[in-house]
Amino acid sequence: MATILIGTSGYSYNEWVGPVYPSGTRQDQFLSLYATQFSTVELNFSYYKMPEKKQLQMMKESTPSSFGFSIKGHESLTHTIDIEKWKEDAHTFIEAIEPLVDEGRLEAILLQFPYSFHYEVNQRRYLDALLREFSPFPLAVEFRNSMWYNSRTIEALSNRNVAFTSLDLPQTKGTPPMMDVHTSPIAYVRLHGRNGDSWWGSDAASRYDYLYSTKELEAIAARIKTIGEKSKKVLVYFNNHRRGQAANGAKELMSLLCIKGSV
Repeated sequence: MATILIGTSGYSYNEWVGPVYPSGTRQDQFLSLYATQFSTVELNFSYYKMPEKKQLQMMKESTPSSFGFSIKGHESLTHTIDIEKWKEDAHTFIEAIEPLVDEGRLEAILLQFPYSFHYEVNQRRYLDALLREFSPFPLAVEFRNSMWYNSRTIEALSNRNVAFTSLDLPQTKGTPPMMDVHTSPIAYVRLHGRNGDSWWGSDAASRYDYLYSTKELEAIAARIKTIGEKSKKVLVYFNNHRRGQAANGAKELMSLLCIKGSV
């Protein structure tokens, strides 16, 4: 059975003071307190702002040596791609994550592509080049467009040992299916909640404002066990972060799977 690590997408939310962190906790204390409850985190600030080496060094030093980081690729690599500049951005990103790589603290780099990233020739060529650029690192790719859910994609990712991210999200028109495919020694699972009514709205906060029920988490636990049968490691991150719901769901799922949280 695979090693299963469960955490949340992001940790630095002021609204988590009370539900997750003790009252009065300062923002600079969030990560160290988070690491007493979970063994991994998916950093998502790196999508909005290119990470810096000094910043990640400080994060590494504020957590136990066995605490792992996954990190989301910057938007310039997945959403606002400049065909003349993306390699420069990739090199900047790779240089920034050196502190995590050097000590084996990097779990995976997540490349999350939007619905507008279609399964077309130019996009496929770009993805191939991007994966080659990041080939020395553990990678996971998340597609929000169901056009990518086909045998050619799966075969291509398998040949490159890149994880095809398993999603849990509303099953509504335009969203990809919840499909678990083994393409890499690591498996990557992202739980977004199931707010179908607000998924395509402009209010992203409402999209991820969802609390998983125990029954839903029991089904997810069974799903993760099945994924783990073919994987060496399974990384699971809750993205339903409003009001600490991600942390609550992660803790309950760990309990269902009999997993210790902190490291």
